[in-house]
Amino acid sequence: MEFKIEKLEKYTMIQVLEEKLDTHIAPTLKSELVLISGNGEKNIILNLSKCRYCDSSGLSAILVANRLCKNAGGTFVLTGLNEAVERLITISQLDTVLSITNSIEEAVALIHRTS
Repeated sequence: MEFKIEKLEKYTMIQVLEEKLDTHIAPTLKSELVLISGNGEKNIILNLSKCRYCDSSGLSAILVANRLCKNAGGTFVLTGLNEAVERLITISQLDTVLSITNSIEEAVALIHRTS
């Protein structure tokens, strides 16, 4: 299993269970995101605490999630970033586009504030 998806009252939490968010699992993640969004979910928290590595396809999946939530008038939050993944997001200047929190609690609080 590559992801753990938990549908909660105000949001859906997706935890990536793989160490690498790369070309092997990013397409599956994108499909899941489109399905979740298609079901009317507009708030998504993506927990990457188990991820040690992310490549451009992983970033692409993250941006798809962000766009789907935005288009639905919701909030997308990224949490649990390790140093390597955080550095990649900063280098790509996506830290200015994405909502990023240090903990799941902060992510949930952010969803509750914005919804």
